[in-house]
Amino acid sequence: MTENVGPIDASVNPRYSGIATFARLPRIEDVPRADIAVVGIPFDSGVSYRPGTRFGPSHVRESSRLLRPYNPAQDVSPFAIAQVVDAGDIPVNPFDITAAVDEVERAAKALGEQVQQIVTIGGDHTVALPLLRAVAAKHGPVAVLHFDAHLDTWDTYFGAPITHGTPFRRASEEGLIDLTASCHVGTRGPLYSKQDLVDDERLGFSIVSSEFIEEHGVVAGIERILQRVGDKPLYVSIDIDVLDPAHAPGTGTPEAGGLTSRELLRILRALSGRNIVGADVVEVSPAYDHAQMTGIAASHVVYELVTLLAAQAAR
Repeated sequence: MTENVGPIDASVNPRYSGIATFARLPRIEDVPRADIAVVGIPFDSGVSYRPGTRFGPSHVRESSRLLRPYNPAQDVSPFAIAQVVDAGDIPVNPFDITAAVDEVERAAKALGEQVQQIVTIGGDHTVALPLLRAVAAKHGPVAVLHFDAHLDTWDTYFGAPITHGTPFRRASEEGLIDLTASCHVGTRGPLYSKQDLVDDERLGFSIVSSEFIEEHGVVAGIERILQRVGDKPLYVSIDIDVLDPAHAPGTGTPEAGGLTSRELLRILRALSGRNIVGADVVEVSPAYDHAQMTGIAASHVVYELVTLLAAQAAR
């Protein structure tokens, strides 16, 4: 078996030089095989407030230049034990949401035939629906661990059934989600009515809110999450607005009172040993970012997910 190709050596080529692949990893076309692919979806036609997440993938890549090969928090060198690559961006129609969703689903299925696991950088949260379709086609209904300030189980916006606020309602209706093992984490802020929570529970989700974590602590939150998702095939979907705007200002629909980046990373590390079948990190809108704060947070989230998947592949 050939040795894995890791990031460009920063002692030979300065971090600020060269093409900005994620963590300066090789491109998928430059290696003979790949286990894990990081892929971008530059799409934001499904947003309901501030646009700009179409530029999220490139911003997160630029912000990932300082990532290093060894993850001490997980005691894993992910790029040594798995061949991780940057698979570039999925080109999607910016004018037709239905066409874009179909394109993402086809591309995700095709990429899934080349690699074992995919971590996606969005783009807005609309892309979670086609990604779940691709994952469920391979694994059946999956547990969804959804980190977000918002439920994203609303019905329509202006009559449109597929937007960044509706992907998990559509996924539940299509039978893509395990209704006994799915969970929102970090939700907070005003809703349209209490009926939103009633509908959300019917669609298959429990909630570990930002307020719960504040009151009971991260450890209690982790216990509830792990108990809920169990050992089911698990899809992890992370809207960067789960973080407080102090940690992630560069997003389209910010809400006060969110998680810290440290809390989010700790919760993700607790997923070690779970059967993760895919993941996304979405809603980074660089026009509203400052000093790459949001991009850096998102790049570290992707790094933790890649580390989890690399350890999983090695096992």
